[in-house]
Amino acid sequence: MSKLKSQPIQKPRILLAASGSLAAIKFGVLADSLSDWAEVRVVATKSALHFINRQSLPPSIKFYVDEDEWSSWGKIGDDVLHIELRKWADVMVIASLSANTLAKKHLESIKDLGILVISPIPKKLVCGDYGNGAMPEPSVIESTLRLAMYNREFQVKSMPLDSL
Repeated sequence: MSKLKSQPIQKPRILLAASGSLAAIKFGVLADSLSDWAEVRVVATKSALHFINRQSLPPSIKFYVDEDEWSSWGKIGDDVLHIELRKWADVMVIASLSANTLAKKHLESIKDLGILVISPIPKKLVCGDYGNGAMPEPSVIESTLRLAMYNREFQVKSMPLDSL
């Protein structure tokens, strides 16, 4: 009988993205907690940078901004950052996701792709209104993601929204 060689367990690869929502002030907490158990790379829109303290992120996290998109490309055949990140990542988490960005992406199209959406929560918003529009706490996002990836036989492809 042959002995099975133990393979080193590869950490999941998470591409963490932020758009320009005030909730991006929680971004560092989420990035830090995810990096405890996953390999994390970060992308942020220019408007998200108003709320993110890059120096507070763990040093192991690679951080990309719009200007990086074409920095490695010079001719046909060269790497294109967004394509390389798609190949690299097992999953992409967008937190925070501004209402403006969500509207641009058309929620129904996103659902058709089988992307897990963690809905906003109701609370008093920064503008003073009370409503369903706040980003859940980073711990809620992290635990939902862990559940999706580990307890539901995570597939590198996409997960139906109904699976959780």
